Amino acid sequence: MKDSSEDQEKASVFEKFKKSDNKFVSILREFLWVVIVVGSIAALLFAVSGTWPAVVTIESESMVPHMNVGDLVFVVQADRFGPLQSWTEGKESGYSKFGDYGDVIIYNPNGGTGSPIPFIGGAHPIIHRAMVYEEPGSTLVAYVNPSGGKHSPTSYIPVTKENYTAQGSLIPSPDPDIGFIVPLNSTNTHGGYITKGDNNWRSDQGSGLSHYTSLGAIEPVKPEWIVGKAVFSVPLVGYLPLNIIPVAIIIILLIILHEWYLRSRETAKSQVKPGKKNKQKK
Repeated sequence: MKDSSEDQEKASVFEKFKKSDNKFVSILREFLWVVIVVGSIAALLFAVSGTWPAVVTIESESMVPHMNVGDLVFVVQADRFGPLQSWTEGKESGYSKFGDYGDVIIYNPNGGTGSPIPFIGGAHPIIHRAMVYEEPGSTLVAYVNPSGGKHSPTSYIPVTKENYTAQGSLIPSPDPDIGFIVPLNSTNTHGGYITKGDNNWRSDQGSGLSHYTSLGAIEPVKPEWIVGKAVFSVPLVGYLPLNIIPVAIIIILLIILHEWYLRSRETAKSQVKPGKKNKQKK
């Protein structure tokens, strides 16, 4: 009997909360509904993708023309829907994604963690193409595309330090179909993927892109640093998370205005006198 009465009391409290006309309760009710919907969508995305974040927003032009600022990119676990393939492996197998060979991966630079939300602390994940996997102990190399995002090379050929000036310029006249593999003055100590933005002329490792992370220059990407691989993108939708704070403020204001409108309408109805109603019916 006690359990039954407790259940009835809980049900009564829930019914009161659900039907309450109190404006603060109403706003809280609307807010909880938004949280439930967003949480359900997030859970579904995680179940399908197997990783988190399951979507990322393109924040820079480093992957132009294959990805643009504001694109919302759907991400899955690195081995989901087939094994992860680098540019080198993709060229051999014929596998391509987003306009070039191999997979585009999302990784945490140097294994650092941080908020995936733009402009809010931490080391934000980078979304660039995996060019090749280098074994531990190998000489660190840079993949160089003299054409940048204007043209994707169909092959990368090794060059010696004698073919590369101290100022970082290639001595031979660059063929737009040929990129260059340039050895650097360091060793790939732990092994990992060399990565490159399609619009960048040089790969991340050895490029001095330390502004991406407070942990220093970007190292070859260990498999455990990979968040996932990109599957498809939706243009422009990513501008919403890029502007998450103003969007959140607008949503909250709309909820409050909607609640105010409903309450104002109910108040106006309650102020109409019954006699006046009858008179109007005649």
